[in-house]
Amino acid sequence: QVQLVESGGGAVQAGGSLRLSCALSVRTGSSTTVGWFRQAPGKEREFVASMFRNTGRAYYADSVKGRFTISKDNTKTTVFLEMNGLKPEDTAVYYCASGTRLILSSIARPDAYDYWGQGTQVTISS
Repeated sequence: QVQLVESGGGAVQAGGSLRLSCALSVRTGSSTTVGWFRQAPGKEREFVASMFRNTGRAYYADSVKGRFTISKDNTKTTVFLEMNGLKPEDTAVYYCASGTRLILSSIARPDAYDYWGQGTQVTISS
């Protein structure tokens, strides 16, 4: 069982920045993928970014590419999402999730991940 806890959400104006953290209860193994998703009211949960633990390769949704950066710390228990140039359409509850042995074609699918955090609210005002 893996527990994930997100933090760092808040309310900022458009153009601002936030850094979300996802603390995992166990060290991520080499086959782990950690992803960030978001869900706005009335919308489906959508992929934001993910990172393969073994390669360190990161992947992003087109809507956030160039503005968001996913990274991890050396303890292998925390994953970050640095968000810059925030827009009102980035407003959502942000979730981190972890899964094992994901393949590239599945990283954007919520059902590919085994464990989820409780989410943290991000609100961007214009």
